[in-house]
Amino acid sequence: MLGMSRREFLLGSAGTLTAFAGGSLIANHASAADLTLPIKTLSHSLLPDTVTENMMGFGAGGPPPVLRLKQGEAFTIDVVNQLDEASIVHWHGLRIDNRMDGVPYLTQQPIEPGEQFRYTLVAPDAGTFWYHPHCNTLEQMARGLTGVMVVEETEDPGFDQDLPLNIRDFRLAGDGQFTSLFKPRNAARGGTLGTVSTVNWQSEPVYDLPAGSLTRLRLAVTDLTRVGTYDLSKADAAVIALDSNPLSKPIAPEGIVLSPGQRADIALRVPETEGEIVTLTRRSAKGPKVIARFRAIGTSAGRSLSELRPLAPNPVPEADLANAEVLDFVFGWSPESTAPQPGICGSLGYTFWSINRVAWEGDTPNPVEPLALMRLGKSYILRFRNETPNAHPIHLHGLSFKLLRSNKRALPPLVTDTALLLAEETMEVSLVADNPGNWAFHCHVIEHQKTGLTGYIRVDA
Repeated sequence: MLGMSRREFLLGSAGTLTAFAGGSLIANHASAADLTLPIKTLSHSLLPDTVTENMMGFGAGGPPPVLRLKQGEAFTIDVVNQLDEASIVHWHGLRIDNRMDGVPYLTQQPIEPGEQFRYTLVAPDAGTFWYHPHCNTLEQMARGLTGVMVVEETEDPGFDQDLPLNIRDFRLAGDGQFTSLFKPRNAARGGTLGTVSTVNWQSEPVYDLPAGSLTRLRLAVTDLTRVGTYDLSKADAAVIALDSNPLSKPIAPEGIVLSPGQRADIALRVPETEGEIVTLTRRSAKGPKVIARFRAIGTSAGRSLSELRPLAPNPVPEADLANAEVLDFVFGWSPESTAPQPGICGSLGYTFWSINRVAWEGDTPNPVEPLALMRLGKSYILRFRNETPNAHPIHLHGLSFKLLRSNKRALPPLVTDTALLLAEETMEVSLVADNPGNWAFHCHVIEHQKTGLTGYIRVDA
């Protein structure tokens, strides 16, 4: 391990840490944070006439709050763990200091019950992001711990209102209570789907919006499993950004494929006539499934999509493809000899998957070696090869990459942090290793992540 202990490699030297107290990393709380964010258990009505018990949420209670940051400005969050188990918070898609990334043992100690940790976030990119635990991940996310984060542009694009949509399922039985959160047979395949689809913890919500106004719909799929195709049909609207990055040319809001972890920003001109409704649907074998409705109210504001200012590109460096090093990653089945290791952040008890024939053994103080070492500032082409008949949304922490090519389809030149890798697909993406640290790299179908399809990449400072 390059002449240092594994613990030093994972957490850095003592000089880079704030303090250890009671075995956990505790930040300096000499001054007040911008936000205190409790993690707690709660009860909430997800379905009419029922109250779902044993949920988990962020904030004071109810649906997790939308967190709003300003591009390039520091924002501090004191996460307070009020659960009776360890937790941690990861800020999905943010290219931030590695020490703030929220991955147990890789970047910090888990936050024990009754303890807190101060995250200082400086987001270089604007757009739609989200946050969730990375410890006891499946159970905590399944019970409600997923929230939307917005990083506002330095220049206002000109919307009248901004509406984040936290799109996710819950696995509930007919009585509105949680049923089994996953099934091992499904974990070894495409994953276990939820039974109740929600937006902001509501089933088929209706949002009243001023007629003729301009609304920014921020779709964030925070689900554990489901890959969906979404349509905002018969609407004066356009997709303006995907996975936090603006599109060079807006596209129609139809056939938008979003897997767990992915986001889409849609500019919607609310209809002119009061009472007129625009519907967001997800395709299914039984026909369109209503996700949310948007109803015009009042007298028309008379706005036009042409009034909006284009979103500025995020400052993601362009890879030097002519001098880029190629790194191969194979996503496949787990070696038979691999077994999950017990740890404070939980295990599903199975190992089904691997990256480069190495299965993640669990979130423990002694994880496996990095999948790859990158040099700071160097350009790379990552070749993703899926050997399985299942799709995998591949997420890389701390870095953004650009889609290049696929052996199965034409890829748009999108910049992203989460790419849906289709069954038996080989995809190439490019990036500049511009952010030092140990960056988690995994499938965002959480059952796959927690049964082996996880690793990390190190960018040397």
